[in-house]
Amino acid sequence: MVLTEMSAAVGAALRARGETIAVAESSSGGLVSAALLAVPGASAFYLGGGVVYTGAARAALLDLPAVLPPETRSASEPYALLAARTVRARLGADWGLAETGAAGPTGNRYGDDAGHACIAVAGPVEMVVTIETRSAAREPNMWAFARGALELLARALDDAR
Repeated sequence: MVLTEMSAAVGAALRARGETIAVAESSSGGLVSAALLAVPGASAFYLGGGVVYTGAARAALLDLPAVLPPETRSASEPYALLAARTVRARLGADWGLAETGAAGPTGNRYGDDAGHACIAVAGPVEMVVTIETRSAAREPNMWAFARGALELLARALDDAR
């Protein structure tokens, strides 16, 4: 399934439930937000988001401190969940969706290989997953991370019924 089909399905579910979403993404580079915003009528469910790619963006967009506990480092499941909870709270959304990882062609400074991403959903249901594509191909990884984020959101929405 392509991103536009996935985002149309989650957008329809959010709209039908009268719920909203906010997004904080990193290595997907805005593809999650772009897919959601490609849905006609997205303003009914999409409150906003940002590409939180640097420490400066993390401070400005999420208001997270520069130093976090070691287990909450970027590109980790605890950080993804913190970002999802934070973007949800900051924008007053029913759901928060966050992605953080290493798109490639090299790994990140935390020791994760290229193709690693952690994705979290926060809302009535919370879920976190780690994706490992085992590829150094930057753009395909970005698309895989966005697809993984929309898949996780769809699962969370199904579980929250």
